[in-house]
Amino acid sequence: METLYHQTNKHIQEVQSMMGHLEKTDRQSVHLLENDLQARIDQIFNHLERLEILVSKEPLNRRQNAKFGAGVKLATGRGETVRDASTPAARVDQLKYDVQHLRTALQNFQHRRYDREAQEREREELMSRTFTTNDADTSIPMDETLQQNSNLHNAHRGMDDLLGSSSSILNGLRDQRSTLKGTHKKMLDVANMLGLSNTVMRLIERRATTDKFIMIGGMLLTCVFMFLVIRYLG
Repeated sequence: METLYHQTNKHIQEVQSMMGHLEKTDRQSVHLLENDLQARIDQIFNHLERLEILVSKEPLNRRQNAKFGAGVKLATGRGETVRDASTPAARVDQLKYDVQHLRTALQNFQHRRYDREAQEREREELMSRTFTTNDADTSIPMDETLQQNSNLHNAHRGMDDLLGSSSSILNGLRDQRSTLKGTHKKMLDVANMLGLSNTVMRLIERRATTDKFIMIGGMLLTCVFMFLVIRYLG
């Protein structure tokens, strides 16, 4: 579990470093870099799910007292080596917060790039239009341009609404997932408590059996002693 944690933390730092190259990458290569970052972020979320499962499988007392190893580089990108005394669950939650922040930053960059490319296409279309003559007057068919511009704005608004509804659905699914994970952890805790109770019951039954044999042996010895006393004193 500790090895997987350090590996995930290293991946987060690599993604943070790569995010700084987005603005400097040319238009032909930025799509590849975005796809690479998205794949790395998805892989980090898979590692976090495995870490949560491993932490939930730890016994309750070990889960509260266990610590990850010393000298861990935090996901702040500053390269500081510190000793963190938080529990594994808290460390995993911190990693989840960091990677969610990275994913949001990537999505914001993509939205800005989409808007910038749309504006560039509109400008190129406007500049490439040919002039038409009408009785020696030079005019530009503005009605068609305005209609296209209006259509583009409507399309952008529809995409924003779609992204907003998708984000709401995704947040709802995350909340349900958190609730199910909490229920799963509680069930594991109850299972651990039941296992302890079964062990105590077996010890009680074993002690009761031992006490029964001791009582029977004492009764037999008492009877033999009384028989000998009556025989020799009578």
